Amino acid sequence: MNAVTTRIAMFPSRLEAWKDARAFIEAFCVHARVGRESCLKANLVLEELFLNTVKHGNGGGSDAPVWITLSAEDGEVGLTYEDRAAPFNPFSRTTREMLEALAETRREGGLGVLLAHGLTATADYAYLFGRNRIRLTLA
Repeated sequence: MNAVTTRIAMFPSRLEAWKDARAFIEAFCVHARVGRESCLKANLVLEELFLNTVKHGNGGGSDAPVWITLSAEDGEVGLTYEDRAAPFNPFSRTTREMLEALAETRREGGLGVLLAHGLTATADYAYLFGRNRIRLTLA
């Protein structure tokens, strides 16, 4: 059994901060010896969540914090993503049905959330202490 590797970082909810968040994810993957495919999935899922927070949750960006926690154990990668935007569960059944309907009409938006959902084995959402908290395990 391997040791658990966990790292947490906080970033402002600004488009330009994604570069630092991505570097954090990539450094974690190297340190924790996460495979390339899992690292790419983590980047894609977290990019979608982060950009949605910036664009929709914080109206184009703010200094409101975004927390990213990454963990790896026995080849499994876990992600926890938290922000202080208004409550929104991107993985709820209602949200998924709405996004699928938008995809069918080829309207912009939501496709990244559907893609991110497809890359995860588990997804858990809660709104706690003024924060959206999304916990995911990569597929």
